[in-house]
Amino acid sequence: MTGEVLRADGIGVRFGGVRALDGVGLGVRAGEVCGLIGPNGAGKTTFFDAVSGIRRPDEGRVLLDGRDITGRSPVWRARHGLRRTFQRQQLFGQLTVTDNLVVAQEWDGGGGGLAADLVSAPSRRSRERARRSRADQVLRQCGLYDLRSVYAGTLPVGQARMVEVARALADPPRVLLLDEPASGMSGAEREQLADVVRRLAGQEGCAVLLVEHNVAFVMELCARVVVLDLGTVLAQGSPAQVRADPAVRDAYLGTTA
Repeated sequence: MTGEVLRADGIGVRFGGVRALDGVGLGVRAGEVCGLIGPNGAGKTTFFDAVSGIRRPDEGRVLLDGRDITGRSPVWRARHGLRRTFQRQQLFGQLTVTDNLVVAQEWDGGGGGLAADLVSAPSRRSRERARRSRADQVLRQCGLYDLRSVYAGTLPVGQARMVEVARALADPPRVLLLDEPASGMSGAEREQLADVVRRLAGQEGCAVLLVEHNVAFVMELCARVVVLDLGTVLAQGSPAQVRADPAVRDAYLGTTA
């Protein structure tokens, strides 16, 4: 693995007098799948919001490939390869599965990668063909190709979650933040998701940060796990190290972990 693609240093976020995050530091390397776990209210989604630009932290900074992006917008970050999904489904229900992925490639330029190539294409028709070709490629990789013409709003929860992941991959990411992607998925769908994430990290070198309440899924998929509790990093290490940590057991996993 190469060096850290994403780095968050000393992230602090306050909501009035409540400190949701207090000096959180976390880095993710290219090709790494890192899990972020903790009890409800630990600050996991708030951390994602700070990293993705939805909320500017009160303290600390966010680095992408060593570049300080703390003041950059969510759109700028997405154009430069930092993508995320959300706890609450954000699909365009009136569009087909394919069109959800095509819309995700509708940049206005300036970001590099596939998006910039599409903008510079000689005609609208060729841009559309390129977008749809990329959408088909990602849908095949995610096991969704047979659903390409289905309206997204009609999908059951597990399939809709996978479409959200596919949409985040429509323009290849450098960093992917997955916020409870396995919620509502069947066992087979979770296995498909795990395969997609492993390929994304192992073959494409993407840095993946995964928030998920299914601890068994996290421990099986991630090489490293970070535990948040009350807005601070409680522990981090390999799955085995985190499972064995008494503080983690007391705060989150329980004595039968």
